[in-house]
Amino acid sequence: MAVPAPKTPTIGIVSLGCPKALVDSERIVTKLRSQGYALSGDYEGADLVIVNTCGFLDTAKAESLDAIGEAIAENGKVVVTGCLGKEADLIRATHPNVLAISGPHQYEEVVAAVQDHLPHVHDPKIDLVPEGGLRFTPRHYAYLKISEGCNNRCTFCIIPSIRGDLVSRPANAVIKEAEGLVKAGVKEILVISQDTSAYGVDIKYAESKLRDRMVRAKFYDLAKELGDLGVWVRMHYVYPYPHVDDVIPLMAEGKILPYLDIPMQHASPRLLKAMKRPASQEKTLERIKKWRAICPDITIRSSFIVGFPGETEEDFEMLLDFIEEAEIDRAGVFKYENVEGAPSRALGDHVDEEVKQERWERFMEVQQNLADARGQSMIGKTIDVIIDERDEETGEWLARSKADAPEIDGVVRVAGAPKAQEGDIIAVEVREAAGHELSARPAKAR
Repeated sequence: MAVPAPKTPTIGIVSLGCPKALVDSERIVTKLRSQGYALSGDYEGADLVIVNTCGFLDTAKAESLDAIGEAIAENGKVVVTGCLGKEADLIRATHPNVLAISGPHQYEEVVAAVQDHLPHVHDPKIDLVPEGGLRFTPRHYAYLKISEGCNNRCTFCIIPSIRGDLVSRPANAVIKEAEGLVKAGVKEILVISQDTSAYGVDIKYAESKLRDRMVRAKFYDLAKELGDLGVWVRMHYVYPYPHVDDVIPLMAEGKILPYLDIPMQHASPRLLKAMKRPASQEKTLERIKKWRAICPDITIRSSFIVGFPGETEEDFEMLLDFIEEAEIDRAGVFKYENVEGAPSRALGDHVDEEVKQERWERFMEVQQNLADARGQSMIGKTIDVIIDERDEETGEWLARSKADAPEIDGVVRVAGAPKAQEGDIIAVEVREAAGHELSARPAKAR
């Protein structure tokens, strides 16, 4: 009588927070899959669940604790990792039954915890993974993390205390990973880190060998190398340092996407100083105008904080004037949270919650007006879009233009493209616009 094969242990994962944490989750499951563990998309089918947490804001901490509680209730065997893992005492006090806790990008600790609580004999002949690893994004786009940590000490932020100082990856490793993604079918690479424009500072822009040549770990060099891969390259989390100017011509030439995600946070010089932000409003405005002169199609995405301690009505009006004068194309705005461990907690003149809400609403109204105007200016234009998925209700394709990063920016609804597929990049003519949403049809042959 044949002996049934032992059941393959199955892992579930809940990934919270930013794309940087998503990359961490991808690396964890890739490592576990290579060790022979299977993956489950639900609690019921998993023998153990990993919760990759976020701990940037108090609201994110609460969401992470809730997710841990749900995983325990639904499954029972839970390993916790990620940014909130730095606060193990808080996690243990709230959920004493978690099996193990580790901090951000501690992949080996997570794998070891899984192996301790769900042992499995590894068979290298069977336990295979795709060459590019496992990803949680669709096949046609992927995040490329180029560094960990941050050297800035913004007073509202606790990321350096969680993820540490800047640690840049060697340029050859980054480029080889990008090449592997393209080989695997990726059409769009989204470059991420905590401070992308500071890439290589910690290693003095060290050179590393890529096949028969040397490549330098510097923002411009990386952008140029990635721009030669023939896919869309989108830059996120870029501070407006002077050397960023050098990359704008690459955008104008079509080497990388004319898109910069710049977390500016405010425009008041007084508040920027209190925040310890590494930029000034006046220089940033001048820089953006210079960029637009070189590359008129550039899209500027940013994030801002309203209600920072000491923010006056004059400061807030300065912020509104700035986003209009700078013509910020995409903007996220957050109400200041008095996060435990952030130096800004010690500042005086904290803003009332009612005032924060009122300013948030006014900011969103101005930003919506800018979005409406930009959308109307797109009608009649022919643009390239990348197809993400089909809307099953309408039959339209949901796509993105070069101005739209996945999940955080706008969408282009494409009708009348029956032969299109996910990941295709096609030319469309914009017919209608409503804020950040455009409606289009395939363009006639040019």
